[in-house]
Amino acid sequence: MQSKLLLVTPPFTQLNTAYPATAYLKGFLEAHEVSVSHCDLSIELFTAIFKSDFLRSIFQEADDLGNDEYAEVRKMKEQYISRVDVVIGFLQKQDIETAKKILETGFLPLGHRLLKVNTEIKWEDGEIGVIDKAKHFGTLFIEEIGDFIQANVDEFFAFTKYAEQIATSASSFDQLDELLSYQPTLIEDEMMNILEAQLIENAPNLVCFTIPFPGNLFSALRCAQFIKQFFPDIRVAFGGGYCNTELRSLEDPRVFEFIDFISLDDGEGPLLKMVDYIEGKVAINELERTFVLENNKVVYKNKLPNTIYHHRDLPAPDYSGLPFDKYVSFLDVVNPMHRMWTDARWNKLTISHGCYWKQCSFCDVNLDYIGNYQNTTAEALVAKIEKIVADTGITGFHFVDEAAPPKMLRALSNKLIEKNITITWWTNIRFEKTFDFELCQLMAKSGCIAVTGGLEVASDRLLAKMKKGVDIAQVTRVTHNFSQNNIMVHAYLMYGFPTQTEQETIDSLEVVRQLFERNCIQSAFWHQFTTTVHSPIGKNPEAFGIKITGPVFKGFAQNDLYHKDPQGANHPKYTKGLNLALHNYLNKAGFDEELQNWFDFPVLPTLHSEGLIESFLSNEGISKAI
Repeated sequence: MQSKLLLVTPPFTQLNTAYPATAYLKGFLEAHEVSVSHCDLSIELFTAIFKSDFLRSIFQEADDLGNDEYAEVRKMKEQYISRVDVVIGFLQKQDIETAKKILETGFLPLGHRLLKVNTEIKWEDGEIGVIDKAKHFGTLFIEEIGDFIQANVDEFFAFTKYAEQIATSASSFDQLDELLSYQPTLIEDEMMNILEAQLIENAPNLVCFTIPFPGNLFSALRCAQFIKQFFPDIRVAFGGGYCNTELRSLEDPRVFEFIDFISLDDGEGPLLKMVDYIEGKVAINELERTFVLENNKVVYKNKLPNTIYHHRDLPAPDYSGLPFDKYVSFLDVVNPMHRMWTDARWNKLTISHGCYWKQCSFCDVNLDYIGNYQNTTAEALVAKIEKIVADTGITGFHFVDEAAPPKMLRALSNKLIEKNITITWWTNIRFEKTFDFELCQLMAKSGCIAVTGGLEVASDRLLAKMKKGVDIAQVTRVTHNFSQNNIMVHAYLMYGFPTQTEQETIDSLEVVRQLFERNCIQSAFWHQFTTTVHSPIGKNPEAFGIKITGPVFKGFAQNDLYHKDPQGANHPKYTKGLNLALHNYLNKAGFDEELQNWFDFPVLPTLHSEGLIESFLSNEGISKAI
């Protein structure tokens, strides 16, 4: 029996570009003579929902259910129905003629988001500005419809996730099991219609779902349930980031009513073994890193030693067959760095596997995707880049490393320049001193336009405690080197780290303010710290001054932990103010505002001097900081 696989990205992931997991596996499996098709069910479902005919069904469903949230959208439903195809088509193609049409007075209904559109945004001159403005207005129009769907038809609906709230911290399978017994929603029905067409067209005997995030789990389970009911001869496998982090302690057999296999960590080896098992070439005990059900018990099959497929030897991801004309560019946040997550097409590729630093105390450093660091050569990487451009016609690359190694970035930049290959690229880095002005200049010359990196708590005491390996002075100089070379910088920010005080939170905000004001960073995002079970903090909370309070593991997922921090501040109360300040800084505003003005309760004045960041950029400051 010759196996045929269908690899599926379930709803919802990024809508502007293809999630790379299925492309990686397709490239690998076909090199091993396995027949593979792949389907981005996320973009297929999204573009099926946002069509005039389906939108009419959405409004009818809301009427049938007797729901009347966002009544102003309902009143203008004919305008939404008649405009949605034009707007989606524009967000896919971004042509100037349609942009002008969208911006005509009266073309778009003025719903609850468009009524509040920021009229002070300064758009670029010429066609670029017109297209961007239309993209922003079109995005708000689509978001208004999304708000209506979530409030009236399907509470699980969101743009880059589905039913995330029930998959997050799902220590028990109870709620998922109960919801799977309910009648599918209108949107889930449409998802299964699309899946059915794929099953009929491709006739697979194994369907593999990649589940990168909690917001992909329920839709994958709903699809698996459908397959088991109507195509019982097809085997079903789950894998991906969610499984790798949250299902490592799996005990509950009920999930195997819907699936046959759950694989952990890199999928190449486990999938080849599954194929051999399905074809009768090996026994079940030959499976690697795979959960199965035996005698109604969850059993982990992991034949040792594992078959190793080193990162440097893997073929290029194969993106062929994905519907690149269907991806949409959203522009909800106009900040030029922030918009890169939702705007434009990017080929996603990893430079190296894992993290070369792998010391941060908040990170899953014990797991394969972080701890197993493997590199490749610049020559091999550039060959993959050339193949992917040929496959997709897209010359933008997002290198999705945990932290791209500086030596490799230097080698890659030199190779791209040497071979006269023109691409645009961005990646995630550590703000380490290796990124001097000369390296940043070289990266910019090779096509680098942006980097992202973890500034985290912006406190030297806490950066040392989390073993970040950087301090504020170093981050300042490195981000300045990038910005001086017109490479945009996005900083991941964290608040609520164990023992973080109110004073440190306000001081962190002041550091962020000064970094924005001095144009060292152009974009950032605050995350509230969460302890995870696989991190050094989760494994040894007492060493970080916290106590784990739950949740109780009940056989299904195990990742996020609840904790008490007796020495730290009441962190959630700072969320609104930190985000309000950041929103202003992203828009190059609010630098002269007192930090107190962002909060609706008294906060401590910062202990940092007004010229802290400037001092790190001066010769005197650099010599002191080194």
